[in-house]
Amino acid sequence: QVQLVESGGGLVQAGGSLTLSCAASRNSFTFNAMDWYRQAPGKQREMVATIFSGGSTKYADSVNGRFTITRDNAKNTVYLQMNSLKPEDTAVYYCRGTYYLNTYWGQGTQVTVSS
Repeated sequence: QVQLVESGGGLVQAGGSLTLSCAASRNSFTFNAMDWYRQAPGKQREMVATIFSGGSTKYADSVNGRFTITRDNAKNTVYLQMNSLKPEDTAVYYCRGTYYLNTYWGQGTQVTVSS
């Protein structure tokens, strides 16, 4: 069983930056895709950014131009660089890895942006 462990969350003022990391407990395969999702209180979980094993990416409109997703395939680790943070970015951020039909989720890390 593969576990994903997120780190890097915290409290930041609006306009600030944070970098989230998500590392897989095993490195025996490369995820087809790795994603960041977030869930704010009272809202549904939403996709923030996705990166495929070949390096192509996609972003939610709300974060495009402010967030950057990258990955290190050798370490099975994905990163989310978040710049120009806004209070509406406050949420629990979850990492997800997909390997063919198998999907793995991290436990989540809290990001709070104060105004």
